[in-house]
Amino acid sequence: SQLIQLLTLNGIEGVSLPTTTAKYWDRIKSFQARPDDLLICSYPKAGSTWLQETVNMIQNADNLQKCAQAPIYKRMPFLDMFPPITFPSGEHLPSPRSLKSHLPVHLLAPSFWEQKCKVIYIARNAKDTVVSYFHFHHMNKTLPHPGNWEEFLDKFLAGKVICGSWFDHVCGWWEAKKRHPILYLFYEDMKEVRSFPFLNKETLKIAQFLGLEVREPVLNQILEHTQFETMKGNKMANYSNVSPCLMDHTVSPFLRKGIVGDWKEHFTVSQSEHLDGICSQLLEGSGLTFRTEL
Repeated sequence: SQLIQLLTLNGIEGVSLPTTTAKYWDRIKSFQARPDDLLICSYPKAGSTWLQETVNMIQNADNLQKCAQAPIYKRMPFLDMFPPITFPSGEHLPSPRSLKSHLPVHLLAPSFWEQKCKVIYIARNAKDTVVSYFHFHHMNKTLPHPGNWEEFLDKFLAGKVICGSWFDHVCGWWEAKKRHPILYLFYEDMKEVRSFPFLNKETLKIAQFLGLEVREPVLNQILEHTQFETMKGNKMANYSNVSPCLMDHTVSPFLRKGIVGDWKEHFTVSQSEHLDGICSQLLEGSGLTFRTEL
């Protein structure tokens, strides 16, 4: 069945991807971007859904109710999920389109670069990312079983998970922003701006990148709407209307904790020090720094 096919992985240019994604790779790679497309991109479990909802509200600042009319995966289709079982592919949406991808920079369809499309990338520290990804593997029935925590952490560090190496992913997109219109955001900064006096800093940064003006009362509405607990209860953002055959929210909700520092509940001291060492080595000279607590 199609679902069983999704449970195995295939490699594309050294990156693990679901079998069905690999099967339709030619079509994904030849996706025709338009100049006014906006792409939201991240490594899995780095805050892309949160960013999507924030961006969509900024885009609809004159009528925020539009964001409640359809699930986020229909408002911003997921390009990598192909053929679309639950999720639309985005090919037939009217312009301007907002789209989502978890692909590393070198696997993105070339048309996005050719059309000079704007991209917003969100990166999250490796420790919280791998913890969230571990729980996501348990609830997402389209993903391989993660094994125990130690096994999954080893796979993650070796890049043997869907979308490959976290290090390659965050560094690849960081480098690409030197050549392309990419706004590079950090999950931890998005969390921190929830406290005075930096309430609107990251949200304003997104609006400015998109060339949109949003009045302060609306910005405050957006911030309130995109608080984690609010989004967790929002059926248009929490994926609860996806079939339980695909995502079992009784195992773990799609939007689980949304905090910085949950890794402390999972990592041993030696695992934490080991990952710190790898980060120091692989991020050295890149200019990238990540915070693992606020």
